[in-house]
Amino acid sequence: MKKISIILIVVNLLLLLAYFNYSIAQKEDTLKEGELVLLELAPVDPRSLMQGDYMMLNYKLNSNVQPDSIPRRGYAVLKLDNHQVGELQRFQAEKTPLAPGEVLIHYTNPSGWRVNIGAESFFFQEGTGERFEKAKYGALKVDENGNSLLIGLYDENKREIKSK
Repeated sequence: MKKISIILIVVNLLLLLAYFNYSIAQKEDTLKEGELVLLELAPVDPRSLMQGDYMMLNYKLNSNVQPDSIPRRGYAVLKLDNHQVGELQRFQAEKTPLAPGEVLIHYTNPSGWRVNIGAESFFFQEGTGERFEKAKYGALKVDENGNSLLIGLYDENKREIKSK
């Protein structure tokens, strides 16, 4: 009995390790091959003193949304301009329909009052917070499935704000 327990534990650990490696590989692919999308920020919450140098992000696409009128899970459909700035076209439950030039970002609406695209927190190096207070855009890399990763913040001139 003890030998079976050890085998089960080892198999579970190997499965967990395989899952984490797969997840990391997916995120690396999104960073390398994903499309850059800039989302305009709505007023940003102040830095959190309790959690260190951290900023809560709110996107403009949340400003005129009636979250109780959209599905709990789905896709925000964006149209990109010449500077990669995404403008919300609509919310939809499935990946299709999708017109040429439109990009999907997967969202959840768990609370029924705010759309969450999974990129609502930005951590920065201690002592560099003042640089990020002027951020106008959140920069995301988005893959063809609508998965997104926050890669930085950009200023009003659409230039990346560096921590150093």
